[in-house]
Amino acid sequence: MNKNRFPKVSLLSVMAGLAVVACSTAPPAIQQGPDAETSFDGLNRVDNAQADEAWARPDFDISQYSKLLLVSEGFEYRQVSNRGRTTTERSRGGPYYLDERRREAFETLVGEVFREEMGQIENWEFTTEPGPDVLMVRGALLDIVTFVPDLRAMTGNTDLFITRVGEATLVLELRDSQSGTILARSIDRRAAERMGGQMMNANTVTNAAEVRRLIRFWAQRLRDGLDGFIERQQSMQGS
Repeated sequence: MNKNRFPKVSLLSVMAGLAVVACSTAPPAIQQGPDAETSFDGLNRVDNAQADEAWARPDFDISQYSKLLLVSEGFEYRQVSNRGRTTTERSRGGPYYLDERRREAFETLVGEVFREEMGQIENWEFTTEPGPDVLMVRGALLDIVTFVPDLRAMTGNTDLFITRVGEATLVLELRDSQSGTILARSIDRRAAERMGGQMMNANTVTNAAEVRRLIRFWAQRLRDGLDGFIERQQSMQGS
């Protein structure tokens, strides 16, 4: 893909595609001028963003990039002590402690879903090395909590009905892969839960299904957003 093939696409289009939360009635708009709210690293706030928070450089030009370098910044778990093993402990409610076994299972599931979705991307090449035409996408899952205790360690009444399996915050950053310059950031917190917040019986099958649904939602939004940038460029060129 020739980097001069397409006209410039503003960062506004980028953030509109990468934003990952509920619909907004007004289009995203990067704050401008001396009164613009800025982040600690010089990004401007994006109003009407389809994410809890979005920040961007207004001068970013995506047309110079044709390849993606995906970088995982890992997982960060909220520190909690309640293991929910006994009926008394569970009466306090969650969140509950996540041991290494369950953390490893969660991280494996996240990796599987993201690889499945990103493997379907159509308009970008993947690379493992920085370069002048390489856009770095960095992602991290932060403040991860679970509202399901370790089912294998429970005693007493083991029936457990919940509305949420857990919650996490996804932070996505776009950076120039060579300079490391931050171009955009979106922050979104969501729960792994049934549609409409319906109650469900906690078990390993339903828990994994809801976590997979949430991770797939995020991964699809990222994939569709990245592909959408190129499709908009092609449309602009043809108009």
